[in-house]
Amino acid sequence: QVQLVESGGGLVQAGGSLRLSCAASGSTFGSYAMGWFRQAPGREREFVGAISAWSGGSTYYADSVKGRFTISRDNAKNTVFVQMNSLKPEDTAVYYCAASVYPPTSSSGLYDYWGQGTQVTVSS
Repeated sequence: QVQLVESGGGLVQAGGSLRLSCAASGSTFGSYAMGWFRQAPGREREFVGAISAWSGGSTYYADSVKGRFTISRDNAKNTVFVQMNSLKPEDTAVYYCAASVYPPTSSSGLYDYWGQGTQVTVSS
């Protein structure tokens, strides 16, 4: 079992930056691929990006964030990050991290554990 807690959300002006963290506990963090998803009010949850289980592994991004967001992980600290730059109002959402025993995927159904989310609001 894995417990995930996101932090780092807040209010930022368009064009600004935020760094979100996801702290994991309860199991071997390094065994899991980690994904980031987001959900805006009235919309479906959508894939943001993911990173493979090993340190320095492969990353994958949705087209909407590619070039602006960077996902990394520190297995020694059981933490995954997403650095979000050049934020846009359409990035406003609750951001969730998730853990999967499978290789990185954009499919939310393949993630076994989810955090409670952290709110990101980008003003215009």
